[in-house]
Amino acid sequence: MKVDVLLGLQWGDEGKGKIVDVLTPKYDVIARFQGGPNAGHSLEFNQIKHILHSIPSGIFHQKQINLVGNGVVIDPVIFREEVDSIRKLGVSLEGKLMISRKAHLILPSHRVLDAASEASKGITKIGSTLKGIGPTYMDKTGRNGLRVGDIQEPDFQEKYRALKRKHGDLIKLYDYEYNPEEIEELWFEGIEEIRKYQIVDSEYEINGFLKQGKSILAEGAQGTMLDIDFGSYPYVTSSNTVSAAACTGLGIAPNKIGEVYGVFKAYCTRVGSGPFPSELKDDTGIYLREKGSEYGATTGRPRRCGWLDLVALKYAIMLNGVTCLFMTKADVLSGFETLKICTAYKKNKGISDQVPYDFKEINEPVYTEMKGWNQDLMRIREVSEMPAELNEYIRMIEKETGVPVTVVSTGPNREQILFTDRT
Repeated sequence: MKVDVLLGLQWGDEGKGKIVDVLTPKYDVIARFQGGPNAGHSLEFNQIKHILHSIPSGIFHQKQINLVGNGVVIDPVIFREEVDSIRKLGVSLEGKLMISRKAHLILPSHRVLDAASEASKGITKIGSTLKGIGPTYMDKTGRNGLRVGDIQEPDFQEKYRALKRKHGDLIKLYDYEYNPEEIEELWFEGIEEIRKYQIVDSEYEINGFLKQGKSILAEGAQGTMLDIDFGSYPYVTSSNTVSAAACTGLGIAPNKIGEVYGVFKAYCTRVGSGPFPSELKDDTGIYLREKGSEYGATTGRPRRCGWLDLVALKYAIMLNGVTCLFMTKADVLSGFETLKICTAYKKNKGISDQVPYDFKEINEPVYTEMKGWNQDLMRIREVSEMPAELNEYIRMIEKETGVPVTVVSTGPNREQILFTDRT
Protein backbone atom coordinates (compact mmCIF):
# COMPACT_ATOMS: atom_id res chain seq x y z
CA MET A 1 0.00 0.00 0.00
CA LYS A 2 0.96 3.63 -0.57
CA VAL A 3 0.09 6.87 1.19
CA ASP A 4 -1.85 9.29 -1.00
CA VAL A 5 -1.19 12.97 -0.31
CA LEU A 6 -3.65 15.86 -0.62
CA LEU A 7 -2.40 19.43 -0.42
CA GLY A 8 -3.00 22.99 -1.58
CA LEU A 9 -1.30 24.45 -4.65
CA GLN A 10 -1.84 28.15 -4.02
CA TRP A 11 -1.64 30.43 -0.95
CA GLY A 12 -3.89 28.23 1.18
CA ASP A 13 -7.70 28.32 1.52
CA GLU A 14 -8.13 26.13 -1.57
CA GLY A 15 -10.93 24.05 -0.07
CA LYS A 16 -8.86 21.07 1.09
CA GLY A 17 -11.10 20.29 4.06
CA LYS A 18 -14.16 19.67 1.91
CA ILE A 19 -12.20 17.47 -0.52
CA VAL A 20 -10.74 15.37 2.32
CA ASP A 21 -14.23 14.99 3.78
CA VAL A 22 -15.53 13.76 0.41
CA LEU A 23 -12.61 11.35 -0.14
CA THR A 24 -12.55 9.97 3.41
CA PRO A 25 -14.92 7.01 2.76
CA LYS A 26 -12.27 5.63 0.37
CA TYR A 27 -9.61 5.54 3.10
CA ASP A 28 -9.01 3.82 6.43
CA VAL A 29 -6.75 6.52 7.91
CA ILE A 30 -6.62 10.32 7.52
CA ALA A 31 -3.37 11.87 8.75
CA ARG A 32 -2.38 15.55 9.17
CA PHE A 33 1.33 16.02 8.53
CA GLN A 34 2.18 19.71 9.16
CA GLY A 35 0.89 23.10 10.24
CA GLY A 36 -1.26 23.90 13.21
CA PRO A 37 -4.23 26.03 14.26
CA ASN A 38 -3.23 28.68 11.71
CA ALA A 39 -4.99 26.36 9.26
CA GLY A 40 -8.75 26.46 8.89
CA HIS A 41 -10.27 23.54 6.97
CA SER A 42 -13.93 24.25 6.25
CA LEU A 43 -16.52 21.51 5.71
CA GLU A 44 -20.22 22.00 5.10
CA PHE A 45 -22.97 19.40 5.39
CA ASN A 46 -26.47 19.23 6.87
CA GLN A 47 -26.66 23.02 6.38
CA ILE A 48 -23.92 23.49 9.01
CA LYS A 49 -20.42 24.86 8.40
CA HIS A 50 -17.63 23.21 10.37
CA ILE A 51 -14.08 24.55 10.68
CA LEU A 52 -11.22 22.29 11.78
CA HIS A 53 -7.81 23.62 12.82
CA SER A 54 -5.75 20.71 14.11
CA ILE A 55 -7.90 17.60 13.85
CA PRO A 56 -7.89 15.82 10.45
CA SER A 57 -10.87 16.47 8.18
CA GLY A 58 -11.99 12.85 8.25
CA ILE A 59 -13.23 13.10 11.83
CA PHE A 60 -16.92 13.38 10.89
CA HIS A 61 -16.93 9.86 9.44
CA GLN A 62 -17.51 6.93 11.80
CA LYS A 63 -15.00 4.26 10.82
CA GLN A 64 -11.83 6.13 9.92
CA ILE A 65 -8.81 6.64 12.16
CA ASN A 66 -7.62 10.25 12.31
CA LEU A 67 -3.94 10.80 13.10
CA VAL A 68 -2.26 14.07 14.07
CA GLY A 69 1.32 13.57 12.88
CA ASN A 70 4.64 14.63 14.36
CA GLY A 71 4.94 17.53 11.91
CA VAL A 72 1.90 19.28 13.39
CA VAL A 73 2.05 21.85 16.19
CA ILE A 74 -0.84 21.77 18.69
CA ASP A 75 -2.33 24.50 20.85
CA PRO A 76 -4.11 22.67 23.72
CA VAL A 77 -6.57 25.55 24.18
CA ILE A 78 -7.69 25.53 20.56
CA PHE A 79 -7.60 21.72 20.49
CA ARG A 80 -10.03 21.54 23.39
CA GLU A 81 -12.36 24.11 21.80
CA GLU A 82 -12.30 22.12 18.58
CA VAL A 83 -13.09 18.88 20.38
CA ASP A 84 -15.99 20.52 22.24
CA SER A 85 -17.49 21.85 18.99
CA ILE A 86 -17.28 18.39 17.41
CA ARG A 87 -18.87 16.71 20.45
CA LYS A 88 -21.79 19.15 20.34
CA LEU A 89 -22.63 17.69 16.95
CA GLY A 90 -22.92 14.25 18.51
CA VAL A 91 -19.63 13.05 17.04
CA SER A 92 -17.45 10.87 19.26
CA LEU A 93 -13.65 11.12 18.97
CA GLU A 94 -12.80 8.29 21.35
CA GLY A 95 -11.07 5.46 19.53
CA LYS A 96 -10.87 7.52 16.33
CA LEU A 97 -8.18 10.07 17.16
CA MET A 98 -4.46 9.44 17.55
CA ILE A 99 -1.87 12.09 18.40
CA SER A 100 1.85 11.76 17.79
CA ARG A 101 4.13 11.89 20.82
CA LYS A 102 6.55 13.91 18.68
CA ALA A 103 4.08 16.67 17.78
CA HIS A 104 5.12 19.96 19.39
CA LEU A 105 2.99 22.01 21.78
CA ILE A 106 2.18 25.70 21.41
CA LEU A 107 2.55 27.44 24.77
CA PRO A 108 0.68 30.62 25.81
CA SER A 109 4.03 32.41 25.71
CA HIS A 110 4.55 31.28 22.09
CA ARG A 111 1.47 33.27 21.15
CA VAL A 112 2.75 36.31 23.03
CA LEU A 113 6.10 36.03 21.24
CA ASP A 114 4.29 35.85 17.92
CA ALA A 115 2.27 38.99 18.66
CA ALA A 116 5.31 40.89 19.99
CA SER A 117 7.42 40.00 16.96
CA GLU A 118 4.68 40.96 14.50
CA ALA A 119 3.99 44.27 16.29
CA SER A 120 7.68 45.17 16.15
CA LYS A 121 7.75 44.85 12.34
CA GLY A 122 5.34 47.73 11.71
CA ILE A 123 4.55 48.08 8.00
CA THR A 124 6.88 45.16 7.18
CA LYS A 125 4.77 42.65 9.13
CA ILE A 126 4.20 39.34 7.35
CA GLY A 127 0.52 38.94 8.24
CA SER A 128 0.88 36.26 10.90
CA THR A 129 -2.26 34.61 12.26
CA LEU A 130 -0.78 35.26 15.74
CA LYS A 131 -1.38 31.66 16.78
CA GLY A 132 2.20 31.12 17.96
CA ILE A 133 3.09 28.89 15.00
CA GLY A 134 6.39 30.54 14.06
CA PRO A 135 7.86 30.67 17.59
CA THR A 136 6.84 27.04 18.16
CA TYR A 137 8.61 25.83 15.03
CA MET A 138 11.61 27.98 16.01
CA ASP A 139 11.79 26.18 19.36
CA LYS A 140 11.44 22.86 17.54
CA THR A 141 14.40 23.52 15.24
CA GLY A 142 16.28 25.18 18.11
CA ARG A 143 15.86 21.96 20.14
CA ASN A 144 14.02 23.72 22.93
CA GLY A 145 10.48 22.61 22.20
CA LEU A 146 7.92 20.89 24.37
CA ARG A 147 6.32 17.83 22.77
CA VAL A 148 3.09 15.97 23.37
CA GLY A 149 5.07 13.01 24.75
CA ASP A 150 6.48 15.29 27.46
CA ILE A 151 3.07 15.52 29.13
CA GLN A 152 3.49 11.85 30.09
CA GLU A 153 6.85 12.48 31.76
CA PRO A 154 7.30 13.24 35.50
CA ASP A 155 9.30 16.42 34.78
CA PHE A 156 6.68 17.93 32.45
CA GLN A 157 5.92 20.89 34.74
CA GLU A 158 9.61 21.65 35.13
CA LYS A 159 10.13 21.61 31.35
CA TYR A 160 7.13 23.88 30.89
CA ARG A 161 8.37 26.44 33.42
CA ALA A 162 11.89 26.45 31.91
CA LEU A 163 10.58 27.20 28.41
CA LYS A 164 8.19 29.82 29.76
CA ARG A 165 11.12 31.58 31.49
CA LYS A 166 13.12 31.56 28.28
CA HIS A 167 10.20 33.11 26.43
CA GLY A 168 9.80 35.75 29.13
CA ASP A 169 13.40 36.87 28.61
CA LEU A 170 12.84 37.14 24.86
CA ILE A 171 9.60 39.09 25.23
CA LYS A 172 11.41 41.66 27.38
CA LEU A 173 13.52 42.53 24.33
CA TYR A 174 10.36 43.66 22.53
CA ASP A 175 9.14 45.86 25.40
CA TYR A 176 5.76 44.19 24.99
CA GLU A 177 3.14 44.08 27.72
CA TYR A 178 1.52 40.71 28.28
CA ASN A 179 0.02 38.36 30.82
CA PRO A 180 0.32 34.71 29.65
CA GLU A 181 -0.94 33.51 33.04
CA GLU A 182 -4.49 34.55 32.11
CA ILE A 183 -4.78 31.65 29.65
CA GLU A 184 -2.51 29.19 31.46
CA GLU A 185 -5.45 27.61 33.28
CA LEU A 186 -7.19 26.96 29.97
CA TRP A 187 -3.93 25.66 28.51
CA PHE A 188 -3.52 23.02 31.22
CA GLU A 189 -7.18 22.05 30.85
CA GLY A 190 -6.37 21.49 27.17
CA ILE A 191 -3.44 19.29 28.17
CA GLU A 192 -5.83 17.14 30.19
CA GLU A 193 -8.05 16.86 27.12
CA ILE A 194 -5.12 15.65 25.02
CA ARG A 195 -4.39 12.96 27.61
CA LYS A 196 -7.79 11.38 26.87
CA TYR A 197 -6.73 10.27 23.40
CA GLN A 198 -4.27 7.75 22.05
CA ILE A 199 -0.82 9.31 22.28
CA VAL A 200 1.27 7.17 19.97
CA ASP A 201 4.62 6.73 18.26
CA SER A 202 2.97 7.75 15.01
CA GLU A 203 5.81 6.70 12.73
CA TYR A 204 5.39 3.10 13.89
CA GLU A 205 1.61 3.34 13.77
CA ILE A 206 1.41 4.63 10.21
CA ASN A 207 3.96 2.14 8.88
CA GLY A 208 2.08 -0.58 10.72
CA PHE A 209 -1.12 0.51 8.98
CA LEU A 210 0.65 0.20 5.63
CA LYS A 211 1.81 -3.33 6.44
CA GLN A 212 -1.78 -4.20 7.36
CA GLY A 213 -2.90 -3.04 3.92
CA LYS A 214 -4.82 -0.02 5.21
CA SER A 215 -5.39 2.89 2.85
CA ILE A 216 -4.03 6.25 4.07
CA LEU A 217 -4.66 9.83 3.00
CA ALA A 218 -2.15 12.43 4.21
CA GLU A 219 -3.74 15.87 4.63
CA GLY A 220 -1.65 19.01 4.23
CA ALA A 221 -2.39 22.50 5.55
CA GLN A 222 -1.85 25.98 4.06
CA GLY A 223 -0.59 25.89 0.43
CA THR A 224 2.53 25.38 -1.65
CA MET A 225 3.11 29.11 -2.19
CA LEU A 226 3.38 29.46 1.60
CA ASP A 227 6.11 26.81 1.92
CA ILE A 228 9.02 27.98 4.07
CA ASP A 229 11.53 27.08 1.33
CA PHE A 230 9.64 27.45 -1.92
CA GLY A 231 6.94 29.99 -1.15
CA SER A 232 6.94 33.79 -1.45
CA TYR A 233 9.52 34.19 1.34
CA PRO A 234 9.45 35.83 3.88
CA TYR A 235 5.65 36.03 3.55
CA VAL A 236 5.24 32.33 4.20
CA THR A 237 4.29 29.91 6.95
CA SER A 238 6.85 28.25 9.24
CA SER A 239 6.64 24.70 7.90
CA ASN A 240 7.15 22.85 4.64
CA THR A 241 3.78 22.54 2.92
CA VAL A 242 4.89 20.48 -0.10
CA SER A 243 4.33 16.74 -0.58
CA ALA A 244 7.84 15.88 0.67
CA ALA A 245 6.73 17.11 4.10
CA ALA A 246 4.34 14.16 4.33
CA CYS A 247 7.42 11.96 4.71
CA THR A 248 9.03 13.97 7.50
CA GLY A 249 5.69 14.94 9.09
CA LEU A 250 4.48 11.36 9.40
CA GLY A 251 7.62 9.23 9.34
CA ILE A 252 7.16 7.46 6.02
CA ALA A 253 9.73 6.76 3.32
CA PRO A 254 9.55 8.61 -0.04
CA ASN A 255 8.84 5.35 -1.88
CA LYS A 256 5.65 5.00 0.16
CA ILE A 257 4.01 8.02 -1.51
CA GLY A 258 1.29 7.13 -4.01
CA GLU A 259 -1.06 9.63 -5.63
CA VAL A 260 -0.55 13.34 -5.03
CA TYR A 261 -3.81 15.28 -5.20
CA GLY A 262 -3.35 19.01 -5.78
CA VAL A 263 -6.23 21.29 -4.80
CA PHE A 264 -6.59 24.73 -6.37
CA LYS A 265 -9.29 27.35 -6.71
CA ALA A 266 -10.60 28.33 -10.14
CA TYR A 267 -9.18 31.76 -9.25
CA CYS A 268 -6.60 32.82 -6.63
CA THR A 269 -6.81 34.22 -3.12
CA ARG A 270 -4.37 35.21 -0.43
CA VAL A 271 -4.74 36.30 3.21
CA GLY A 272 -2.37 38.78 4.80
CA SER A 273 0.70 40.45 3.37
CA GLY A 274 2.96 39.28 0.59
CA PRO A 275 3.22 39.25 -3.21
CA PHE A 276 0.22 38.26 -5.30
CA PRO A 277 0.90 38.81 -9.04
CA SER A 278 -2.67 38.33 -10.33
CA GLU A 279 -4.40 40.27 -7.53
CA LEU A 280 -7.40 42.36 -8.54
CA LYS A 281 -7.51 45.61 -6.59
CA ASP A 282 -10.70 46.78 -8.25
CA ASP A 283 -14.43 46.05 -8.17
CA THR A 284 -13.86 42.64 -9.76
CA GLY A 285 -11.67 41.62 -6.84
CA ILE A 286 -14.29 42.82 -4.36
CA TYR A 287 -16.99 40.96 -6.30
CA LEU A 288 -15.01 37.70 -6.15
CA ARG A 289 -14.50 38.15 -2.41
CA GLU A 290 -18.16 38.68 -1.69
CA LYS A 291 -19.49 36.02 -4.04
CA GLY A 292 -16.94 33.47 -2.86
CA SER A 293 -17.28 34.41 0.84
CA GLU A 294 -13.54 34.92 0.87
CA TYR A 295 -12.83 35.54 4.53
CA GLY A 296 -10.21 33.62 6.50
CA ALA A 297 -11.58 30.52 8.25
CA THR A 298 -9.11 31.03 11.10
CA THR A 299 -8.86 34.82 11.42
CA GLY A 300 -11.92 36.14 9.58
CA ARG A 301 -9.67 38.49 7.62
CA PRO A 302 -10.84 39.42 4.11
CA ARG A 303 -8.93 37.52 1.43
CA ARG A 304 -7.30 39.27 -1.48
CA CYS A 305 -8.66 37.90 -4.77
CA GLY A 306 -7.33 37.61 -8.30
CA TRP A 307 -7.39 35.62 -11.53
CA LEU A 308 -5.96 32.11 -11.75
CA ASP A 309 -2.14 32.19 -11.88
CA LEU A 310 -0.92 29.33 -14.10
CA VAL A 311 2.75 30.22 -13.59
CA ALA A 312 2.43 29.63 -9.85
CA LEU A 313 0.17 26.60 -10.39
CA LYS A 314 2.66 24.86 -12.72
CA TYR A 315 5.43 25.63 -10.22
CA ALA A 316 3.44 24.00 -7.42
CA ILE A 317 2.64 20.97 -9.56
CA MET A 318 6.34 20.54 -10.34
CA LEU A 319 7.39 20.77 -6.68
CA ASN A 320 4.77 18.30 -5.47
CA GLY A 321 4.72 15.75 -8.27
CA VAL A 322 0.95 16.22 -8.58
CA THR A 323 -0.85 13.36 -10.32
CA CYS A 324 -4.43 14.70 -10.18
CA LEU A 325 -5.87 18.20 -9.96
CA PHE A 326 -8.96 19.09 -7.94
CA MET A 327 -10.52 22.45 -8.85
CA THR A 328 -12.74 24.18 -6.29
CA LYS A 329 -15.08 27.17 -6.40
CA ALA A 330 -15.80 26.95 -10.12
CA ASP A 331 -19.28 28.24 -9.21
CA VAL A 332 -17.87 31.60 -8.11
CA LEU A 333 -16.75 32.38 -11.67
CA SER A 334 -20.28 31.94 -13.08
CA GLY A 335 -21.58 35.15 -14.63
CA PHE A 336 -18.33 36.56 -15.99
CA GLU A 337 -18.51 37.38 -19.70
CA THR A 338 -14.72 37.13 -19.94
CA LEU A 339 -12.25 35.30 -17.70
CA LYS A 340 -8.53 35.93 -17.50
CA ILE A 341 -5.73 33.47 -16.73
CA CYS A 342 -2.18 34.59 -15.93
CA THR A 343 0.15 32.60 -18.22
CA ALA A 344 3.40 34.53 -17.77
CA TYR A 345 5.03 37.43 -15.92
CA LYS A 346 6.33 40.60 -17.55
CA LYS A 347 9.72 41.53 -16.09
CA ASN A 348 12.35 44.16 -16.87
CA LYS A 349 14.31 41.59 -18.88
CA GLY A 350 11.30 40.35 -20.86
CA ILE A 351 8.61 37.70 -20.40
CA SER A 352 9.05 34.80 -17.97
CA ASP A 353 7.04 31.66 -17.26
CA GLN A 354 8.90 30.92 -14.02
CA VAL A 355 8.28 31.96 -10.42
CA PRO A 356 11.12 34.37 -9.55
CA TYR A 357 13.40 34.37 -6.52
CA ASP A 358 12.06 37.84 -5.69
CA PHE A 359 8.52 38.72 -6.73
CA LYS A 360 9.58 42.36 -6.96
CA GLU A 361 11.08 41.42 -10.33
CA ILE A 362 7.55 41.11 -11.74
CA ASN A 363 6.12 44.22 -13.38
CA GLU A 364 2.75 42.81 -14.31
CA PRO A 365 1.05 39.54 -15.22
CA VAL A 366 0.49 38.46 -18.84
CA TYR A 367 -3.10 37.29 -19.32
CA THR A 368 -4.91 34.98 -21.70
CA GLU A 369 -8.62 35.70 -22.04
CA MET A 370 -11.34 33.06 -22.22
CA LYS A 371 -15.08 33.15 -22.59
CA GLY A 372 -16.97 32.83 -19.29
CA TRP A 373 -20.19 30.96 -18.47
CA ASN A 374 -23.52 32.08 -17.02
CA GLN A 375 -24.89 28.76 -15.81
CA ASP A 376 -25.51 28.27 -12.07
CA LEU A 377 -23.10 25.43 -11.31
CA MET A 378 -24.36 24.88 -7.76
CA ARG A 379 -27.36 22.95 -9.09
CA ILE A 380 -25.30 20.67 -11.33
CA ARG A 381 -24.98 17.03 -10.26
CA GLU A 382 -23.67 15.44 -13.49
CA VAL A 383 -20.49 16.19 -15.47
CA SER A 384 -22.55 16.18 -18.67
CA GLU A 385 -24.40 19.26 -17.39
CA MET A 386 -21.25 21.41 -17.20
CA PRO A 387 -21.31 24.37 -19.63
CA ALA A 388 -19.03 24.16 -22.68
CA GLU A 389 -17.10 27.22 -21.53
CA LEU A 390 -16.20 25.56 -18.23
CA ASN A 391 -14.98 22.51 -20.12
CA GLU A 392 -12.80 24.78 -22.25
CA TYR A 393 -11.43 26.45 -19.10
CA ILE A 394 -10.54 23.03 -17.68
CA ARG A 395 -9.00 21.83 -20.96
CA MET A 396 -6.80 24.92 -21.08
CA ILE A 397 -5.53 24.22 -17.55
CA GLU A 398 -4.88 20.57 -18.38
CA LYS A 399 -3.02 21.47 -21.57
CA GLU A 400 -0.79 23.97 -19.75
CA THR A 401 -0.07 21.77 -16.72
CA GLY A 402 -0.11 18.30 -18.27
CA VAL A 403 -2.18 17.02 -15.33
CA PRO A 404 -5.87 15.98 -15.48
CA VAL A 405 -8.53 17.86 -13.55
CA THR A 406 -10.38 14.92 -12.04
CA VAL A 407 -12.60 16.75 -9.54
CA VAL A 408 -14.59 19.98 -9.88
CA SER A 409 -16.27 21.50 -6.83
CA THR A 410 -19.41 23.50 -7.60
CA GLY A 411 -20.36 24.73 -4.12
CA PRO A 412 -19.48 24.52 -0.41
CA ASN A 413 -21.60 21.47 0.43
CA ARG A 414 -20.08 17.96 0.31
CA GLU A 415 -22.69 16.95 -2.31
CA GLN A 416 -21.67 19.76 -4.67
CA ILE A 417 -18.80 17.96 -6.34
CA LEU A 418 -18.22 16.37 -9.75
CA PHE A 419 -15.81 13.55 -10.60
CA THR A 420 -14.82 14.11 -14.22
CA ASP A 421 -13.15 10.70 -14.81
CA ARG A 422 -10.46 12.44 -16.85
CA THR A 423 -7.16 10.58 -17.27
